[in-house]
Amino acid sequence: MIDPTALWQSVFELAERGRFSTSPNPRVGALVVADDGQILGEGFHERAGGPHAEVTALKAAGAAARNATLLVNLEPCASYGRTPPCTDAIIAAGVKRVLCSIEDPDLRTAGRGVRRLLEGGVEVDLGAYAAEARRLNEAFLVSVRDRRPFVHVKWAASLDGKIATATGASKWITGEDARADSMLLREEHDAVLVGAGTVLADDPQLTRRLGRNRSIVPHRRIVLDGALHLSASRRVFDAFAGEIWLATARRANDPLLAPFRERGVRVESLPAGDGTAVDLDALLGLLYKLEVRSLLVEGGGRTAWTFLKAGLVDRVTAYVAPRLIGGLSAPSAVGGPGFATLDGAIRLGDVETARVGEDVRISARVRPPA
Repeated sequence: MIDPTALWQSVFELAERGRFSTSPNPRVGALVVADDGQILGEGFHERAGGPHAEVTALKAAGAAARNATLLVNLEPCASYGRTPPCTDAIIAAGVKRVLCSIEDPDLRTAGRGVRRLLEGGVEVDLGAYAAEARRLNEAFLVSVRDRRPFVHVKWAASLDGKIATATGASKWITGEDARADSMLLREEHDAVLVGAGTVLADDPQLTRRLGRNRSIVPHRRIVLDGALHLSASRRVFDAFAGEIWLATARRANDPLLAPFRERGVRVESLPAGDGTAVDLDALLGLLYKLEVRSLLVEGGGRTAWTFLKAGLVDRVTAYVAPRLIGGLSAPSAVGGPGFATLDGAIRLGDVETARVGEDVRISARVRPPA
């Protein structure tokens, strides 16, 4: 008895193996399956420039791929990039049918992969487990669609929404398990960003520490400081693996920027947005050109509000600790002036929850405005 659910689960499990390594490419898994449900070959995309999932699965199946079915969570590519088109390999292998979850929005493929397969005599069924496929590759899909990095805002807070006490104490609100889990997000995203306030309060390093990421995109640590409140002596500006950026609205020839450049910091003088704030669209556009497909915003409250107010946040994740901090002046996860009415407040959807040690992780997609 063929169990399609089990087969598709295997496809997504294969694709998930590329969680920390495929950027700027999507996560893709593939199975070559006989009519009786026997798996003849499997593969996943591991790294940009390496074999695509379909090609690996076909190679594993060998001659048995003829007249078999290929399951894949994203439309096979139809153009030459870092590798040849997968559609040609599928047709050459004699595959009779391709079951594909979603279309690839990349204009080099978008619909062309399906058409090329049909022209080559291959049956194509599109739409199986589409919601799961979109969640798996949400960063890739958003970045291709909007031509900017997928923006994921993350924070750790008490049950009453405080990210520190009124005196600024914040280490540690959440437990060790939650902190380790949140470090996986740094491994998963191409870049991490904080505002000047977080640097002043916590003096973070923003480094990856788990050694999981193997993508070709260099890790970029970005400090957002439009008016330049920080000095170059802060720990975040120390030399580590990857790049450290200072994104500021100060003019490029401002002498106050010289100490940062002397330390090897990449200074990006960007247009000003609201007052002395950096134009976030300009920053995200620059990052996109450098193949940054996902940006993790780690704080603080004012920075989170700035991105949210600009409509540039795609997902939020909160690690909530079973603590009550209180205090009218204690900072909250999202600062700024806030929305004046509940109708104007940002709505979240597709909420996911999980217990992480003694804490709870809550992650949700930001819904577009009505």
